[in-house]
Amino acid sequence: MTKTILITGATSGFGRAAARKFAGGGWRVIGTGRRAERLRELQDELGENFLPLEVDMRDKEAVAGLAKLSAPWGDIDLLLNNAGLAPPTTPLPDTDWDRIEEVIDTNVNGLVALTRALLPKLVERKGQIINLSSVAGTYPYKGGAVYAGTKAFVRQFSLDLRCDLQGTGVRVTSVEPGMAETEFTLVRTGGDQAASDALYSNMAPMTAEDHADLFWWLATLPPHLNINSIELMPVSQSWAGFSVERQG
Repeated sequence: MTKTILITGATSGFGRAAARKFAGGGWRVIGTGRRAERLRELQDELGENFLPLEVDMRDKEAVAGLAKLSAPWGDIDLLLNNAGLAPPTTPLPDTDWDRIEEVIDTNVNGLVALTRALLPKLVERKGQIINLSSVAGTYPYKGGAVYAGTKAFVRQFSLDLRCDLQGTGVRVTSVEPGMAETEFTLVRTGGDQAASDALYSNMAPMTAEDHADLFWWLATLPPHLNINSIELMPVSQSWAGFSVERQG
């Protein structure tokens, strides 16, 4: 039986790599995003097993509409909540308020709204939810208050959702990546390509394809197994020490 995955944020990075991985594995793939031209390109590449839908996660009506797709596209087995935004890495007082609202509406409100809308179908099909959190939701860093706060929410939301869905057969996983080289990094550096390149110089960061492989592994585990959360980093990334202010 052909399965169906809905991937938010399929226009680049993890989402685009996941669309390719699952389409190549014989799944039907629904890909959402804000950049229609990117979705059309992906449809040209993946063919009839890919359904492109231009959706902004802040648009509650459009998000709710994803739960009303007709068969076979409406028979969703896996929701990959991948779409996410981040303000530039700046201290909170220096971060534009409109950008803060955009990030929270996308990373938190949109994710929760879509998950809630799709739950009846996912319960019916004993499906699966994979939510993209981040190591930023666990380990603090300067300039990360808003983004990291949303990712901490996603992690805890995933764990508590598991409690709500106990007995339904629905699996829920929080995926928490460290440094991965995608377009997302360019956004975090405020569009500074040199700064983005410098971040990954002389190291081997993770790739979007690494994560697509992880999503595939999670999706193809035996249905009686649930990975509650999984944190991954490149070998070259670890943790920093505490910051100490010294006077005098």
